[in-house]
Amino acid sequence: MTRDEILGKVRQVLVDALAVDDDEVTPTASLVRDLGAESIDFLDIVFQLEQAFGFKIAKGELFPEGVGQNPQFVQEGKVTSEGIATLKQRLPHVDFADFEKDPKVGKVAELFTVDTLVNFVSMKLDK
Repeated sequence: MTRDEILGKVRQVLVDALAVDDDEVTPTASLVRDLGAESIDFLDIVFQLEQAFGFKIAKGELFPEGVGQNPQFVQEGKVTSEGIATLKQRLPHVDFADFEKDPKVGKVAELFTVDTLVNFVSMKLDK
């Protein structure tokens, strides 16, 4: 499956799950900031991706879990270098370059863009 084909399916999943217009679902669009996704939407997105691509997504595999509650990973509202290293290990499909410059916990959700989902699906299909 080509990257464009994956993008097309991911776009349709997001249009369905978030009730947004197709033209809003650009590769750089943030799921939260630009497309209005809320935490409950992430469950629906995972389910729909599983259906669209025919694979299972383990809990915490696509979106991080438990990092924000660990004082070793978060201090004074920022993700520590150890927390970032853990996130990078758990989430190889995410680009952390900009986040590392200002690692505020509140910005973690903004890491997830349409392109992030395409990267994730591509990696899953290549396994």
